[in-house]
Amino acid sequence: MFAALLCTVFFSASAVSARKTTEHLGGTEANFARLIFAPLLMITVALSFGPVLTGYWNPKVFGLFLLSGAIGFGVGDIALFRAFPLIGSRLTTLIVHCVSVPVAATVEYFWLGTTMTALQILCAMIILGGVAVALAPKENPKLEKQDLIKGIGWGLIAALGQGFGAGVLSRYIYKFAATTEMLPLDGFHAGIIVAVQRMIGGMIFSGVFLLLLRAWLKKQPESPLAGLTRGDDTNNWRKGAPWLLATGLAGPALGVTCYQWALLGNSTGVVLPIVAITPLVVIPMSIAMKEEKPTLRSLIGGVIAVGGVIGMVLSL
Repeated sequence: MFAALLCTVFFSASAVSARKTTEHLGGTEANFARLIFAPLLMITVALSFGPVLTGYWNPKVFGLFLLSGAIGFGVGDIALFRAFPLIGSRLTTLIVHCVSVPVAATVEYFWLGTTMTALQILCAMIILGGVAVALAPKENPKLEKQDLIKGIGWGLIAALGQGFGAGVLSRYIYKFAATTEMLPLDGFHAGIIVAVQRMIGGMIFSGVFLLLLRAWLKKQPESPLAGLTRGDDTNNWRKGAPWLLATGLAGPALGVTCYQWALLGNSTGVVLPIVAITPLVVIPMSIAMKEEKPTLRSLIGGVIAVGGVIGMVLSL
């Protein structure tokens, strides 16, 4: 319970600081940079525990954790950092944390054979309905229609990354590891090691993607992909570094560690409803950062969406 509450606070803080980071740095660069120092920091923390952590690493599942991180931290977070500057941290986190739940349920059905009940389908519809209410264009007068459409698109890609990479694939790994008794999946120690392995996968994917993207843009500077990165001359690292440090510590380091820790020690029915309130926790933070002031309708939409997520999880 405590770990899940901490995760919600850290994820919310990461979303708001990530929004500030993208004002000074390109989204792709920012995501890669935070995925460099975050795992290094957590590895340093892990090493402080000594030999006790050797039992939480197994080469047979290491590759799966890398893949999970590449999808979640790589594909998902690249899209996440593109959505932040377009539609803000509140709407972005609302899409990602709410839509990823029905996404995960759908993928589980087709891949793992997990069926959805009528109640779960109803909850999925409630989630999407709440998101639609909160994202109504007239409730976001400061957003250009084109930016709103692009931001929603990137947010949905981020939700796919989280729903599959951090959700379904992670659950498959945990189930496989528990069945074969490869890993002692319990406690804070396991949460750190699992988080680090997933972050390394995300770091490798993001780094390769950034190198390939910059190489492509040198040949095709007018390509639509130019929006995914910035030139070195447009990045303001002096102003962006503090926010980059904040989002890296709060999100992939502390937030993901608490998320894995909570899932290892508690059922999903306890953890996910708590984590799902992240979009609501973002609201007072975004107001304090003078980012945006949500309307009554957007607040109602957020409550409806989170209520649908809670119903979905409790119906499992």
